[in-house]
Amino acid sequence: MGLSKETIRTGLDAVGKLEPRLAAAISSSGYPEPRINPPGYQTLLRTIVGQQVSVASAAAVWKKLEARLGKGCPAQEVIAAEFDELRACGLSRQKQGYARSLAELILSGRLDLDNLPPDDEAAIALLTQVKGIGRWSAEIYLLFAQGRPDIWPAGDLAIQVGVGDFLGMKERPSEQEIRDIAEAWSPHRGAVAIFTWHHYHVMVM
Repeated sequence: MGLSKETIRTGLDAVGKLEPRLAAAISSSGYPEPRINPPGYQTLLRTIVGQQVSVASAAAVWKKLEARLGKGCPAQEVIAAEFDELRACGLSRQKQGYARSLAELILSGRLDLDNLPPDDEAAIALLTQVKGIGRWSAEIYLLFAQGRPDIWPAGDLAIQVGVGDFLGMKERPSEQEIRDIAEAWSPHRGAVAIFTWHHYHVMVM
């Protein structure tokens, strides 16, 4: 699902009225394009596959996994696969443990991705039961796959650098500092996060 272009713009305009330095950054960098991932098991599994490797490498591993396990790499097939089979597809021992953790939680019903709690913190707590899915990965899933409008991945380095830049801070703010700063931007922090990544990439280009 993700946040639509209209929702992002509406959220940014609302926060821009409260924070003129954000409004100025939007004028300079422009509005961001939406980023939308499909909700569900496959997106979380692809998150695990893509950890600490390039986009191209992750795509190559995913292609091999689908060839071996079937389209979407069904949870039951992940559980049934032998270690060497998954290793041959490019999954390390650690990532195999993460993938099996996700598959087991899905198959047991302990993680129902169609019925995550509406409360963001409760949803993050459930998602982080999966080995290899930390707070940042859970937040990214809720923002880009579920389109939750108030997700704020304050632990993200680019978010910290980007916020520090458009607020004119001399040093990169800490995670706690930008959590505190962004309290005033609720319930549109997801839109600000998407803009901040966009602003950061404009900065470093």
